[in-house]
Amino acid sequence: MKTQITYWTEPDGAYLGYLNSYPDHWTQGTDLTDLREHLIDLYKTFSGDDIPGIRKVEDLEIA
Repeated sequence: MKTQITYWTEPDGAYLGYLNSYPDHWTQGTDLTDLREHLIDLYKTFSGDDIPGIRKVEDLEIA
């Protein structure tokens, strides 16, 4: 399984990013590997329906 992420580095060297499916929820890591681990944890948490109020993004097909 794959999902898209957006990430960047800050002037202090920290890596920030978010899952494109959940753009309101950023996380950070000390390097890209650490950031990816945090993003995987977020995905596991947010992909369930256990947390009310989590905004989700998906494609809508219009016929």
